[in-house]
Amino acid sequence: MTTFDTIYQNIIKRIIEEGMDEVIKRTGHISKALPGISFSIDIEKDGFPILTLRKNPIKSPIAEQIWFIQGEKDTTFLRKFTKIWDEFLEKDGTLSSAYGWRWRHHFGRDQLGSAIELLEKESVSRHAVVITWDPKDDGYGGTPKKNVPCPFAFTLNILGGRLNMHNIVRSNDMILGCPFDTFGFALLQCMIAQRLGVRPGIYTHSISNAHIYDNHYEGAKEIISRTNEHPKIELHLPKDAFKRAEQKDETLVGEIFADLQAQYNPLPAINGLDIIPQYPDVK
Repeated sequence: MTTFDTIYQNIIKRIIEEGMDEVIKRTGHISKALPGISFSIDIEKDGFPILTLRKNPIKSPIAEQIWFIQGEKDTTFLRKFTKIWDEFLEKDGTLSSAYGWRWRHHFGRDQLGSAIELLEKESVSRHAVVITWDPKDDGYGGTPKKNVPCPFAFTLNILGGRLNMHNIVRSNDMILGCPFDTFGFALLQCMIAQRLGVRPGIYTHSISNAHIYDNHYEGAKEIISRTNEHPKIELHLPKDAFKRAEQKDETLVGEIFADLQAQYNPLPAINGLDIIPQYPDVK
């Protein structure tokens, strides 16, 4: 199996066997959860992390990350490719917790652009930190929102001519959210690496609360039972991918999709893996 498939399957097995039951009053569901789950993938050595133990969407996380890079909270670009954020939209059609908006505008500075400029000038800097969580208004009785960020911060650093990313996640739905987030942020890492003229290195994903919802238990057991002798997947980015994303180049989505789709041979989809509304009382 691919390195990511093996790592992911082992984590799912641990949560099913060792996870502590949590009653989530907000959603009306029970979950099994473990704290402090972390894993790393060497993208250059192990390949690009796409789960092949079940069929996963490819175009959606590509479009999402390109939209994030644009720094928008208006979803017009994103909705041309996927409607995954529709249930979280505000009445004006925007997404208040849009990650790209948080990275590039929300706090009064372009964190993402500044991080890239910093690493261009000082490749050994350890100050390339990008924050998504707004301590003034997220959680703790802040303004009610249909969504608050799960991946809430990431760091970038260059070691040995390779760009590494550490993505820190407060809460991860391991069946639906984790594979999607891993794909998306690893893609962002590769696009930034290309922008900086270095190779992609290690992607690290650290989760404070890694959980599986009760309606996904049977699907999780199916994932544990599966084996897929899939060759590693290698991402071949088009030239100037980051710049084209900033320019809202819609054709970039299709080009990256075509490259990955040609290499992707997953096992069949697992039925019944429905998304649970996280904030059903926020209208």
